[in-house]
Amino acid sequence: MAFTFYNTLRRDKQLFTPLKEGKIGFYGCGPTVYNYAHIGNLRAYVTHDILVRSLRRAGFDVNHVMNITDVGHLSDDADDGDDKMVKSAEERGKSVLEIADFYTKAFFNDTDRMNITRPTVVCKATEHIGEMIALIERIEKNGFTYFAGGNLYFDITKFPSYGELARLRLDDLRSGARTEQDQNKRNQGDFVLWFTKSKFENQALVWDSPWGRGYPGWHIECSAMSMKYLGENFDIHAGGIDHIPIHHTNEIAQSEAATGKKPWVSYWLHNEFLVMDKGKMSKSAGGFLTLQTLIDEGFDPLDYRYFLLGGHYRSQLQFSMESLQGAKNSRKSLTDKVRSLAEKAKSGEQGGGGKNTAHYIEGFNKAIEDDLSTPRALAELWGLLKEGPVSQDALSAVFDMDSILALGLEDAVKGAGGGEDEALSREIEELIAKRSEAKKAKDFTAADNIRQSLKDRGIILEDGPGGTTWKRL
Repeated sequence: MAFTFYNTLRRDKQLFTPLKEGKIGFYGCGPTVYNYAHIGNLRAYVTHDILVRSLRRAGFDVNHVMNITDVGHLSDDADDGDDKMVKSAEERGKSVLEIADFYTKAFFNDTDRMNITRPTVVCKATEHIGEMIALIERIEKNGFTYFAGGNLYFDITKFPSYGELARLRLDDLRSGARTEQDQNKRNQGDFVLWFTKSKFENQALVWDSPWGRGYPGWHIECSAMSMKYLGENFDIHAGGIDHIPIHHTNEIAQSEAATGKKPWVSYWLHNEFLVMDKGKMSKSAGGFLTLQTLIDEGFDPLDYRYFLLGGHYRSQLQFSMESLQGAKNSRKSLTDKVRSLAEKAKSGEQGGGGKNTAHYIEGFNKAIEDDLSTPRALAELWGLLKEGPVSQDALSAVFDMDSILALGLEDAVKGAGGGEDEALSREIEELIAKRSEAKKAKDFTAADNIRQSLKDRGIILEDGPGGTTWKRL
């Protein structure tokens, strides 16, 4: 397959050519684990998943690396405000590491439920402080830093191509005046590589360093960890568009300042925002929606995945419960059609439209090759189910397409009246019996836990005069 990706660095679609034949190094920005991921955050990880699944289906060996930020990310990406981790820990009466562990597990619980493939390498910032210090020392040795007020800063004026990714003008960022938030900065675009106690008097996590006891800036972690696992040059870096003007811009500057190699990354892919009636979803604004919120409203996590696939990752996507209900209905119809195709193919029934399976596979491949166009890819899948042939080859093609879309279609067919479905029914009936016993014993907490655990798996219990029945979401 010949992929073309929209490279933010060049503002154009480019034919993808890996640095090493057959192998791809990919770094996707991971979460800052101070709170639950909201559904807008999850859009980025579905995009990363589609990318990885597509490349692997094409035969590439993909080394997918993702960071977990558990230190150093301030509430403003430009080094101002409170430490997100410390603030969350104080609000909840927990330690920073307890908060990080809890929300890291919650994050992967969400991604697992959405059929998002786990990265090859998941690296925590707190476990790579040594690599960050070593990289900062290289940047300092090459003359790109200055020390002021207890912090080590990167001087953007020493890096002439600073801001190329975001189309920023260096002259606009070159300022003799200090910024209002940080009087130590020579230029408004300078950023901290290493903080000492001058930033926070009682920082929770600190380490010894050549510049004093302190902690790293947020930006340095991605450069240090990506280089450790992918080398000093790699193929693809991805994240949300909000990372372009500061975080990814700073990553490029510090990385290329350290190594002297350009480009550090060949292709930059950025997904657009999920937007609500009041604008993009934000944790700082409060009232954000989590995946569990959608589940509590009666939706399956894959309903939300289907919804996201209906929009191109580089286009803003308007979210509402009504549009999610539409996605739920469409996914159910899709699953029903796949089950019907499976039943007909198994019985030996033949038929269908004039276009063969290869026609739809070719269209699907072209859609995915063209900057991961999932709306077009979905259309090809629907076309095969509505107009294509009835055969085992057609069913295999559906499952092949779903190896990228990951809507659980093969599992849905296996569970349609087969042994797996019978085993599930027995398990659910046993849990219903245990719940009934718990209610008789007035252990309502245990009864509620059983109901909730089944709901998390997409099974709804309904109590009535004749007893308790169950149905799928």
